[in-house]
Formats: sequence, C-alpha cells, structure tokens
Amino acid sequence: MKIVLTSIALILSISAAHAGENPTKTNTPNILFCIADDWGWPHAQSYGDKVVKTPTFERIAKQGMLFQHAYISAPSCTPSRNAILTGKYHWKLGQGVNLWSEFPAGHATYPRVLEKQGYFVGSYRKAFGPGKDLPEPVAGDKFKSPDAFFKALPADKPFCFWFGASDPHRGYKKGSGVNSGMNLKDVQVPGSLPDVPEVRSDICDYYFEVQRFDREVGQVLDLLESQGKLSNTIVIMTGDHGYPFPRGKSNLYDLGTRVPLAIMWGDKIKPQIFTDFVSMVDIAPTILDFTNTPAPQPMSGHSLKETLLKGLTVSPDRKNVICGKERHTACQQEALHGYPMRSIRTHDYLYIHNFKPERAPAGTSDSPHRPNYGDIDAGPTKSFIVKHKDDPEYKKYFEYCMGQRPAEELYDNRKDPDQIHNLASDPSHAITKETLKKELFKQLKASNDLHLLGRGDEYEKVPYRTYPSDKKK
Repeated sequence: MKIVLTSIALILSISAAHAGENPTKTNTPNILFCIADDWGWPHAQSYGDKVVKTPTFERIAKQGMLFQHAYISAPSCTPSRNAILTGKYHWKLGQGVNLWSEFPAGHATYPRVLEKQGYFVGSYRKAFGPGKDLPEPVAGDKFKSPDAFFKALPADKPFCFWFGASDPHRGYKKGSGVNSGMNLKDVQVPGSLPDVPEVRSDICDYYFEVQRFDREVGQVLDLLESQGKLSNTIVIMTGDHGYPFPRGKSNLYDLGTRVPLAIMWGDKIKPQIFTDFVSMVDIAPTILDFTNTPAPQPMSGHSLKETLLKGLTVSPDRKNVICGKERHTACQQEALHGYPMRSIRTHDYLYIHNFKPERAPAGTSDSPHRPNYGDIDAGPTKSFIVKHKDDPEYKKYFEYCMGQRPAEELYDNRKDPDQIHNLASDPSHAITKETLKKELFKQLKASNDLHLLGRGDEYEKVPYRTYPSDKKK
C-alpha cells in the first residue's frame, strides 16, 4: 500500500488544450485527480474532526477552495466513479448504473477526451470499478506507480493523472488506529451508531487508512513541487462516497453521500470556503472547461470554473443536490435485485424516496447470494450491531441500519444532523415533503431516470459481474 517515490528528474511541460497547437505555459493546466476509496465527510481536519490528521488535504484546502457541501451521484464505488468520469448521473449510464457492472460503451470520459486534445493520461490503482472496464481503460492506461507515470510522461505534453487509492476501504488491521496513538475519547460517533469502545476503535482504524491516503497524495504533491510544476497543476482531492460503516456507504444519508472536496491551482484559485451545493458530476465539465475542451456530450453537471476563480454560484437553479442508488451487492433474496432509492438534499431537509420499500435496505440476513446484510461491509461495528440486535439498549441501532424503511423519509438537517428521526408521516411537515418530492421527481424525469418513465426494473437486468452464474461472462 505504500508508495515509493524515487528522486528522479521529471520534465513536466505544458502543451495546448487542442491537439496540433503549440505548447503554452499559460492556458493549459495539468490535472491531478486524487480519490480515496470510501472516504466520507466530515473526516478531515478542515471539517472539524479532532482525531484524523489530514495535512495534505488541509494544504489543498488552505491554498484553494474547500467545499462544505459536496455530494456524490451514488454511495457505491462503480456508479459513483462512472458519474465522475462522464459528468453524468449514474442512472443515465445504462450498464454503468450498478456496482460490479460494465462501463457503458458510447459514454466519453474526461481523461480520454483530454488525451485526444494532446494530454498524456493515466491512472493508478482504483479508477473505474469494480467491474468490467473497456479494452481502452476509461480513466487512462494503468500505471504501477505514480513514479512510473511521470517517467513515461513525454516532455512536450501536459498530463491528466487519476490517483485512485485503495484506502480507506475495508478490511482494516484491528487496533491500528489506537496503536498509532489515536485517543478513543476524542472520536465523534454519529447518533446512528452505538457509542461503545468497539465502534470508536473501528472508526480509528478507518482514520488510520485515511491518513495513509493523505500521506501518499502529499508525496505526489511534493514531487511535483520539487520540479516546479505544481503551480500549474489543478489538484482535486476527494472520496468516492461515505465511509464503510452501517448507515454510511450504500445509503443516501449524509454519511453515505457527502464527501470531502478541496481544489487548488497555484495562485489562480484564491483561498476560500464554498458553502453552496456541488455534485461530483460537476468534476468532468469543470476539467474540460479549464482546459478549453468542448464537452463531447451533454452532461448532468455544471462547470465549477467560475465558482473556483470568482466564487460565483454553480448555477442559478442549484439550490439542492440529488443522489441515488440501485443495486450495490447481490444481497436480496433475488440475486439481481437491489434497493433502488433517490434523494434530494437542501440545507434544511433531506428527502429520500425508496422505490421498493418491501425489500431489505441493507440486504437480508439469509440471502442465498450474499447473506448477513451484505450491503454493509463486514467489520467490528456491523458485528456489534448484529450481535446486540435484540438487546434493549442497542436494538434501535439495528433498526437504523438494517431495519425496514418506509417508502418516504424526511429529515430536518438543522435539528437532526444525524438524520435518524423520520418526519415523513408528520402532518406538520406534509407540505415540505410534497414540495421536495415534486422537485426531486421533476429533476429525475428531466434526467431520464427510468423510474420516472415506468421502466425502473430495467436497472436490475444489468449483470452482476461477481455473481457465480455470471463469472464466465
């Protein structure tokens, strides 16, 4: 897991945004996109976390823009990354809507678009996926290390590099966080999880891997800085969805959809904090805009260029953000069934619409395919909740994380930041619920979500690439 960056002479030059033009140093930035696997908000020092140490993220946030309200398209690796690469909501991507699926042919990705414009592109570790990539990897050819990528970089090309860490995905070395010096008493446990030493220690183990990701990104930045190339590199640092804990990853609560995000570009982006909503589908159009590259296809996202350079709002109509989920793992009674849901998040409220509330939101305990509530990654926190599901003191956490949910959920973010008190059936919130539902469905219909077109079951026909009957495909 450790990156070894040797001291080598790198020549990282800048070329024009369009193929065939002469290289310039003024209008063609390099692109460094750094994404962690399962790193969620608010687990960085910039967001007030008192335990995890993220000096690289702080460096980027202090030199550029820190985003307070960044959300992914899906709280699941494959569809979230597909949305980032294409600038499209995952429900618009056919085969790319689910975990362990195929990248959909016919959808351009920003790295390959930039490659056609003269960029040298490549990726490290986890880019698209997990699933079946195209023969020409959608995030650029894979390199065994950042060092290998920069050694291969031609002297006359700008670069677009996808740094995809495997951290902080489970499993963890139990006790690694505490053994590194973290103090259990300083850990903030959300209201949806039991506040017990096992959970606090599990969160510290997660922090331990977040810190490794942060440290490795810092090594890349130091290398670029030593070569005098960092000032003309747009650096983006984020995670693909929330942390791998119950009610986090694979859920539409903030613990599953809200991610850290910071972007810097030399002295061109002034230090500032942005509190309006951004979606990770904004990344692709932003990168193309900064590189003066026309988008080859309509995108769901908006460019953040003017936001980053001038602090302007993303779009006049961006007053909320929408997210969704189809199938994460094959953990229902029927192998290809998922738990489809969509959400709309405003500053005041979170509304979630569950299209199949009769199913199990975290999977069933006895699924013939992936039992034991398979949409939740195995770990001490999950084990504690399942073990104590009938204990009067802790059974509420089982209901929060594994229990059945109604078709509609509504949470008051100001009064209930943990999003555990569902107000959907409260008559005093009926108007708010209907208003948010109407707006959510309006946006989903405009983005051709099949659920709003009466064809939602088509999302379940996508093959699951690790399901036994599909392994030979």
